[in-house]
Amino acid sequence: MTTTLTPSAHPAAHSRPLVLGSTSRYRRELLERLRIPFAVTAPDVDETPQPGETPKALAQRLALAKARAVAAMHPESVVIGSDQVADLAGQPLGKPGEHARAVAQLRQMRGQTVIFQTALAVVCLASGFEQVDLAEVRVVFRDLSDDEIEAYLLAEQPYDCAGSAKSEGLGIALLESIDNDDPTALIGLPLIRTARLLRQAGVKLL
Repeated sequence: MTTTLTPSAHPAAHSRPLVLGSTSRYRRELLERLRIPFAVTAPDVDETPQPGETPKALAQRLALAKARAVAAMHPESVVIGSDQVADLAGQPLGKPGEHARAVAQLRQMRGQTVIFQTALAVVCLASGFEQVDLAEVRVVFRDLSDDEIEAYLLAEQPYDCAGSAKSEGLGIALLESIDNDDPTALIGLPLIRTARLLRQAGVKLL
């Protein structure tokens, strides 16, 4: 299903329609910051990791697969695909989906450094454009108590967030530090890199 969004901003001129290939409300809200009209289409992609696949490779593969899947439905459009995987010492942590898995993830991550691998792909079949980029966000978690983990999960219910980490909400209280060069990457869509790839694909932003 495709949903058309019309941000309340100036209609930036660009030569092709823009489509976000994602079901994430976080990515949709982030892309709205660029103030250009876009549609949203859910990609049909199997997100199962391949044997021996690193978190970085998994994020990049899925971002590109999502963009390609949606581009096949919208060949004249510029399509954005993205994926995020939490990397704990080489172990991929995805979306927990439910409370018990979220508790287990946060217990694993407390006191640890986790790298959130946020991959981005921009594809346009009509023009032959295809590029992939990756933003790495290094996050140090506090040595969380079980009570803190439960209080956070009950407040935020971040079961659709990689590694159960919702940094734009109460999740910020879980952390000692964040180190990255693209501030929105941890939320799910690195907008500096997104803007760069969209410009390369011929989308006018300003």
